Amino acid sequence: MAGDGIGPEIVEQAVKVLKAVGSKYKHKFNFTEALVGATAIDQVGDPFPEDTFQLCMNSHAVLFGSIGDPKYDNDPKAKVRPEQGLLAMRKKLGLYGNIRPVTTFPSLIHKSPLRRDLVEGADFVVIRELTGGIYFGERGRSEDLNKAFDTMMYTRPEVERILKLGFEYAAKRNRRLTVVDKANVLASSRLWREVAQEMAPQHPGIEVDYMFVDNAAMQIIQWPKKFDVMVTGNMFGDILSDEASVITGSLGLLPSASMGIHTSVFEPIHGSYPQAAGKNIANPLATVLSAAMMLELSLDLLEEAQAIRKVVDRSMEAGMVTEDIAEGKACSTSEVGDWLAANL
Repeated sequence: MAGDGIGPEIVEQAVKVLKAVGSKYKHKFNFTEALVGATAIDQVGDPFPEDTFQLCMNSHAVLFGSIGDPKYDNDPKAKVRPEQGLLAMRKKLGLYGNIRPVTTFPSLIHKSPLRRDLVEGADFVVIRELTGGIYFGERGRSEDLNKAFDTMMYTRPEVERILKLGFEYAAKRNRRLTVVDKANVLASSRLWREVAQEMAPQHPGIEVDYMFVDNAAMQIIQWPKKFDVMVTGNMFGDILSDEASVITGSLGLLPSASMGIHTSVFEPIHGSYPQAAGKNIANPLATVLSAAMMLELSLDLLEEAQAIRKVVDRSMEAGMVTEDIAEGKACSTSEVGDWLAANL
């Protein structure tokens, strides 16, 4: 699902790299394209059409570009919006857990807005609950339009499911889990903390700590290296993962995975960047790294995933990068994709 804006350009490069992986390791990937977002609204009137949903359900994994178009962003009265497709996709596919690795790249440390000594070696994961909370709760406005409400609601099974994913991820890494909430104010957060405290003894090898979201927002900037795996609710995770992404120096470098009940979706964390659409200047590396996560988490092709990560590191060391991170002459989106495929 290439989607909107720069989506088609960056997904094209990830597909090039996946085809190169197939050639190198004797695999054959079968790709089928599907409509989503503003493109889907324009063509069929639905941001997440039934045909797209059925195709996702019948696929081993989904590679996704981006959603969003200024013509809908700038029209507050639009009844159908691209972002509705994103929420529908998450709900219908059961994409309950968003995994965002935050990793610094040695050749790009100087691009980070934080001091080198703070960010060098930072490597943590933000796990965000994706199908509950305030984005999916009851909402509305009064008849006179002077009052509005959005409801943050969680059930115990929803909280247990995402915390289980957090504990499992921590077990694969440095065995430290930070549960982020606002339990001093919000009843929904108190449920999160209660469930986490009940589950912690079932994972005796995992060191668990609890942090209010405002404190977490500060500590991500002050001591990013103190975190290993962070797990939190939908809205808090949305904000904190975007904040954390700045540490690397470029939004164009960070992949993500949305783990689902039916299938999983892999996508860069950045948006559709409409200003760059069609100009062949967007950074494809986050999408390529998302393809690596897809190979690892959905297809169990660990060696192949690592090969992609290594060639991405080499491309940055060689200066084969787009204008957002280039020091000298910048490469185009397609040139970066071609180089990665050729050097894999």
